[in-house]
Amino acid sequence: MPLLTQYNEEEYEQYCLVASLDNVRNLSTVLKAIHFREHATCFATKNGIKVTVENAKCVQANAFIQADVFQEFVIQEESVTFRINLTILLDCLSIFGSSPTPGTLTALRMCYQGYGHPLMLFLEEGGVVTVCKITTQEPEETLDFDFCSTNVMNKIILQSEGLREAFSELDMTGDVLQITVSPDKPYFRLSTFGNAGNSHLDYPKDSDLVEAFHCDKTQVNRILDVKCSCKTWLQLPEGVGYDPLSGLEWTLSERDGEQEVAQWVNAVPVQA
Repeated sequence: MPLLTQYNEEEYEQYCLVASLDNVRNLSTVLKAIHFREHATCFATKNGIKVTVENAKCVQANAFIQADVFQEFVIQEESVTFRINLTILLDCLSIFGSSPTPGTLTALRMCYQGYGHPLMLFLEEGGVVTVCKITTQEPEETLDFDFCSTNVMNKIILQSEGLREAFSELDMTGDVLQITVSPDKPYFRLSTFGNAGNSHLDYPKDSDLVEAFHCDKTQVNRILDVKCSCKTWLQLPEGVGYDPLSGLEWTLSERDGEQEVAQWVNAVPVQA
């Protein structure tokens, strides 16, 4: 990839973060999965980059891109944090179009010089290089969900294709999606409360939708702002996991054994 050979060591020193990909769609896909608000907070460490989107301290979505996913990942500080307009970032990442010519990849190099500086994107396709500069902002404090895995009583792995179909059948005129998990019937239930009345979809634990079912105790949680959440969830591919304590998690893609993950978390689960 030509972009990887354009900078020498001295030029790298001016940036506190440099990350490169030979295929920008890997990054664009995972960011689209959490794009339900205009702005996002980016956290970078030696382990990779986490992008967080929140809505009214009620719903939080996180995208994790491990350092090994990048062909080049250099960070000069212990951690780098900034806030950015996610809508503009996605527009820049698709500047060469969302459906590239077969066999042609769009390469990306991201460079960030530090506080007060813009995020610089160098995108290359077919020998054409485009440079985008996106203004960064003061990062806002995000909620810290410290969920210990040892406290998890229930966990379910679902096929996302079937879950998308389930969401499309529910009445979304209400504001709440209720998720019930139980060691006995109905096992896994999705409920909404809309203008046409209450609707429920039940799935047994041996359903084709359910990949794994581990439930020790009946638990009912409600997800607020269901219209916003489900609209985004309907776009998600591949595997999905539901943990009633912490939320929903998708494995969006896999590259050479390294996974990119998007995670949705409910700040305050509402018990039924």
